[in-house]
Amino acid sequence: MRVERNLLAIHSAVFLFGIAGLFGKLVQQPATVIVAGRTICAALILFLVAAKQARSLRPDNRRDQVFLALTGALLALHWFTFFQSIQVSTVAVGLLTYASFPLFVTFMEPIFFREKIRGLDILFALLVTAGLILVVPDFDLGNRTTQGAAWGVLSGFTFALLSLMNRKYVTRYAPQNVAFHQNLFAALVLLPFLDFPGGLPSPRDLALLVFLGVFCTALAHALFIQGLKTIKAGLAGVIASLEPVYGIIFAVLLLDEIPDTRTLAGGLIILVTTLSATRYRKRDVKTDVN
Repeated sequence: MRVERNLLAIHSAVFLFGIAGLFGKLVQQPATVIVAGRTICAALILFLVAAKQARSLRPDNRRDQVFLALTGALLALHWFTFFQSIQVSTVAVGLLTYASFPLFVTFMEPIFFREKIRGLDILFALLVTAGLILVVPDFDLGNRTTQGAAWGVLSGFTFALLSLMNRKYVTRYAPQNVAFHQNLFAALVLLPFLDFPGGLPSPRDLALLVFLGVFCTALAHALFIQGLKTIKAGLAGVIASLEPVYGIIFAVLLLDEIPDTRTLAGGLIILVTTLSATRYRKRDVKTDVN
């Protein structure tokens, strides 16, 4: 029964992560405002949960605090580029190009952990690149789809960098503690850049930002972490590949954004390759351990 409950938690988390992209279209504010609202709400919820559990959120030393601040700034950049991608193009383009982040992990991991690049890794990278070429209609930056794809790829790169930095440097802290500090510093970094060209957020926009921060960020992370207690990381990674699928389906239903055949074909290549690479890397890790 516990396994089924945690499996449901993983699926629920991925669903919430997937629909987060829709807020780039639903909230009538710049990407900086969306990310600031998201991170402020998430940090507040995580702080209240920690206070209720009487759990300390203080870093062990100043060096760790500085590092968490730097990764918080990187998180702000990641989410800004993600929502910017969606705002200048479509939810599908933003989600599918962001899903290219394993391509960057493949080539950055050896730098962080002194691991060798395998021939199959290069093949996966070439396949993801082929998928991205299909998603991008042309390489004219005057084309909004191309602009969105460029922002999405940058979002994937910053997420890959953030993931590797977290894996290397913050394993001593609970995920909730890391999430709190990174969301807090992301919000602080964005404050000087906030701009309201159309006026302050409406009550509707504020409600959407609260939903995004509470449910699609704080709750989603908590559910995902909870699920990993009994669900293997390999299976969680497979389920996580559904994130763009959920986002695209709801973009069709709620925003009437229907991807063209070329975008779907490129996205399918990216998702299948990412899924295959994830399974290969997990199996490879097990072989090295044994």
